[in-house]
Amino acid sequence: MKKYRLTEETKVCGAVLHRIQALQNFGNIVKDDLGGWIESERNLAQTGDCWVYNDARVFGDAWVSGNATVSGYAKVFGNAGVYEDAEVFGDAEVSGHAGVYGYAKVFGNAKVCCDAKVCGDAKVFGNAQVYGNAKVSDNAMVSGDAKVFGDAWVSDDVEVFGNAKVYGYAKVFGNAKVYGNAKVYDDAKVYGDAKVSGNAKVSDNVMVFGDAKVFGDAWVYDDAEVFGNAQVYGDAMVFGNAKVYDDAKVYDDAKVYGKAKVSDNAMVSGDAKVFGAMLG
Repeated sequence: MKKYRLTEETKVCGAVLHRIQALQNFGNIVKDDLGGWIESERNLAQTGDCWVYNDARVFGDAWVSGNATVSGYAKVFGNAGVYEDAEVFGDAEVSGHAGVYGYAKVFGNAKVCCDAKVCGDAKVFGNAQVYGNAKVSDNAMVSGDAKVFGDAWVSDDVEVFGNAKVYGYAKVFGNAKVYGNAKVYDDAKVYGDAKVSGNAKVSDNVMVFGDAKVFGDAWVYDDAEVFGNAQVYGDAMVFGNAKVYDDAKVYDDAKVYGKAKVSDNAMVSGDAKVFGAMLG
C-alpha cells in the first residue's frame, strides 16, 4: 500500500514538481498531511518513515529513503541520495551523486555535491561546502564558510570552520580543529588535539598531531612533523624532514628544515635557520 500520493498542486523548479499528500499514518505523519515537493515517485520511497516537508524540493534522479527527512527550503537533486536517518533542512542543497546518510545533518546554506559523502553523526552547516570525493563522517562538523573537497576526509570529532579549507588527499581526524583561513592539503594529516588556524598552511606529507598548534602565517610542508605541545607560528616555515616537538616553538621568520629536530623547550625565532641538527 502506498504511503503518499502526488497531488495536482504543482510548481516549477528545474522540473514540474508535485506537492505530496500522506495516504496513511506513519512516523509523525498523519493521513492527509501535505508535504513538500517531488518530481515523481522515484524521488521518495513508499516505504519507511522518510518524508519531504514544508517547501523542500526533491527532483531529477535524487532520492530519499529509509527514515530520512528533507525539510525547510532544502533542495535535493541530480542523482543525490538522502537515506537511513539523515536530515537535510534549512536552505541546504544536496546534488550531483552526493550521499547524506546515517544520522548526518546538512542544514543552513550548506552545499554537498559531486560525489561527496556526509555520514555518521556528522554535521555540515552555515555556508560550508563539501564536494568532489570528500567525506565527512563520525561526529565531525564543517561550518561557517569552510570547504572540504577533493579526496579529503574529515572524521571523528573534528571541527573545520571559518574560511578553512581541507582538500587534496588530506585527512583530519581525532579532536583536531582547522579554522580561520587555514589550509590543510595534499597528503597532510592533522590529528589528535592539534589545531591549525590563522593563515597557516599544512601540506605535502606533513603530520601535525598531539596538542601541536600551527597558526599565524606559518607553513609546514614536505615530510615535516609537528607534535607534542609544539607551536609553529608567525611567518615561520618547517619543511624537509624536520621535526618540532615537545614544548618547542618556532616563530617569526625562522626556518627549520633538512633533518633538523627542535624539541624540549627550545625556541627558534627571528631570522634563525636550523637544519641538519638537533636543538633542545
